[in-house]
Amino acid sequence: MTFRKLLHTTVLLSGASATVLGLLVVLHAQVNSDPMPAVISGIWWLFASLFGIRAGALDATSPQIAKVLAEARAAEQLPEPRPVLTLLNRLWPLFVVTMASGVAAIWLPQVAGVATGFLLIWALGWRKQESAVQAIEERDGVEFLVERTGPVSPLKLLRTPGLRRDRPEHKRQSAAGV
Repeated sequence: MTFRKLLHTTVLLSGASATVLGLLVVLHAQVNSDPMPAVISGIWWLFASLFGIRAGALDATSPQIAKVLAEARAAEQLPEPRPVLTLLNRLWPLFVVTMASGVAAIWLPQVAGVATGFLLIWALGWRKQESAVQAIEERDGVEFLVERTGPVSPLKLLRTPGLRRDRPEHKRQSAAGV
C-alpha cells in the first residue's frame, strides 16, 4: 500500500468515526430527552474543529511525516500488496477508540463526545499531508510504500523509484540538454 493511500484513508476513516460517534451523542440526547451532553459536546466539537483546521493549515509535511520519509529505506523488491492488512495493522487504535467510545456512548455520551472532538482534530490536522507527500514523490521521482511491520512497531516506509511525469518543466529541461 502506498503511504499516500494510507494517509488518505486515515483522514477519511477518522472523519467517518467522528461522524458516527457524534451521531451517537445526538441520538442519546434525542432518546433520553437530555440535550445537555449534545450541547456541551457540540461546543467542544467547534473548538476541536478550529484547532484541527489551524493545525492542518500548512502545506508542508509535518515533522513526524518528514522524519518517516527521511528514514525510508530503498526497496530492493516490491512488497506484496496487502491493503486491508496494512490498514488493520496501522489503524487498529482508531478502530479500538471508535468501538470503545461507541459502546460507552450507550451509558456515557460524554465519552463519545470527547472522542469525536479528538477524531476531528486528527482528521482536520492531517488532511493536507497526502498532498505534501505527493509533492515530494513527484519532485524526487519516487514512491513511498508502507513496509510490513508489527501492529505496535513504528511505521516504516520503503522508497521505490517512480516514473517522473511529463510536466512542462521536465520537457523544457530535456529539450535544453539538461
